[in-house]
Amino acid sequence: MKLTPEQRAQFERDGYLFFPGHFSPEETKTLTDAVPDLYSKREAFNVREKGSDAVRTNFAAHLISEPFARLARHPCMVGPVMDLFEEEVYMHQFKINGKMAFEGQVWQWHQDYGTWLNDDLMPTERAMNVAIFLDDVNEHNGPLMFIPGSHRKGVVDAKHDLTTTSYPLWTVDNDLIAQLVDRAGGKEGGIVSPKGPAGSMILFHSCLVHASGSNLSPFNRVAVYLSLCAVSNHIRRHKRPEYIAHRDFTPIEMLPDDCLLKPYPVDLPWKNGLPESALQTSLEVLDTAEA
Repeated sequence: MKLTPEQRAQFERDGYLFFPGHFSPEETKTLTDAVPDLYSKREAFNVREKGSDAVRTNFAAHLISEPFARLARHPCMVGPVMDLFEEEVYMHQFKINGKMAFEGQVWQWHQDYGTWLNDDLMPTERAMNVAIFLDDVNEHNGPLMFIPGSHRKGVVDAKHDLTTTSYPLWTVDNDLIAQLVDRAGGKEGGIVSPKGPAGSMILFHSCLVHASGSNLSPFNRVAVYLSLCAVSNHIRRHKRPEYIAHRDFTPIEMLPDDCLLKPYPVDLPWKNGLPESALQTSLEVLDTAEA
């Protein structure tokens, strides 16, 4: 999948691209059907909501589940990022965020690169997210909120929030959010929320400031996020366990376009459980000559 010149210009201006209904219902169902088994596992890779058994985030499904392993190599997910970076990419992070009905809590205002820089020592913002909705997303079930153009501010100050939710996040303070929203248009477009059917896809910049509210509706809002990083920009520290921030910097080899409909063979190194190495951490800085 190649981006048009108009799409590239829009991405540079707004920091995101939205493709409503990009994947077919059949393709999306292949993924949705695999989620319950992943969420049922009592493993470290399932982070649950505070005071609840509902899964907030599932990590590394592409190393465990065949459908998600194929999604991780889908040209519609990987190709546009390679196109923008003009470089091969590796999987920095793979997560299935489960903002479950009545229980899905907020994701505070943040930049993803803030976490990747502060925790993982990723050198620059040459990484980004590609997301696919596994459920219909509407105004009621906690849609993403973007501040258009906020990526052009670059890396902003952030604080490490360890208490608001069950997942620690480097968050942006309210005063700066107000400034960024005002600069983006205030009440007239200063915050946007891409909404659409299951199978919709979003590509967004790692410095785009975003958040989402709690899900008080009876409708689940599950979405998959591939965090793809230019190979030359790989992380320099393993402060976080490998199931969260991956350490295999091998370029992704894409599968054909129909990879969600046909059983192309894929490697599943963690299908029998997390290896001990996936839980280990280190504060040492990598020798980039060897990495």
